[in-house]
Amino acid sequence: MRGARPERALDALVRAAVAWPSGGIVVVACSGGPDSVALAAVTDRIARANGFELVLAHVNAGLRASAWQDECVVLSVGARLGRPVRIAAPAPGRADEATLRGARYAALADIAARQGADAIATAHTAEDQTETVLLALFRGTGLAGLAGIAPTTGLPGGTRLLRPLLRATHADVLAELYRSGLPYALDPTNADERYRRNAVRAALARLRPDFPQLDRSVARCAAIVRDELTGGERVARRRRVRTALANRGELRDIPFERIEALLGARPDRRVFLKPGLELEAGELHDGH
Repeated sequence: MRGARPERALDALVRAAVAWPSGGIVVVACSGGPDSVALAAVTDRIARANGFELVLAHVNAGLRASAWQDECVVLSVGARLGRPVRIAAPAPGRADEATLRGARYAALADIAARQGADAIATAHTAEDQTETVLLALFRGTGLAGLAGIAPTTGLPGGTRLLRPLLRATHADVLAELYRSGLPYALDPTNADERYRRNAVRAALARLRPDFPQLDRSVARCAAIVRDELTGGERVARRRRVRTALANRGELRDIPFERIEALLGARPDRRVFLKPGLELEAGELHDGH
């Protein structure tokens, strides 16, 4: 994200990704890794602007020697931001991915309940979305799997689970960390390819130099599928616009983002769709 104030672009992306409260409390799940520390920094700025309180939550499963280093990193981040940190240490159990994930979310939900929080924010990024969609595809998923990770879901008890970094890449995260100077830790188990997700992650790392828009493209695809599954007026308008453009022989080579810009523009505003094609938004809103 370029510009004199690159953090503004990331803030705008995160702010638009989910419905943030004005007032109340949001818990940020912070593992101490780069993604969650960057989320803490961005959410801290949004919280100060929106007037809600922020609590960092760290779940220490104690499965490796460096787990306490991660905890110390989170405590340092909390001190730097001036935010309280709450730590959970679930009882040891099975070490498979599904069990650990369930225990982590249960611990986060307990922290949120104790704090009276309205929502929990987690640091899933565009790369996580890519891995999730591909793993679902490899299992032979249907449309629900291709929709990937939703930006907002509910947890038992009514707490909202927010994932505001789904359209942000790891490069965006590193730029935020460089700007903020906050500490972070690296999880050595992320390189262990015995875990399926890590094996997919390693394969994707080899593909990204040749496909630099890979993660943004998969994130966009998942968002489209999710919209189609949920329906609504925007989906119906998008279909009408695409049909109208196809009937005019002009749909080819128009990026999805340009269609979205057309849908979001005032009816009298002219929108660039592709070289040689610029239309007033209202011209196609009704599919004519």
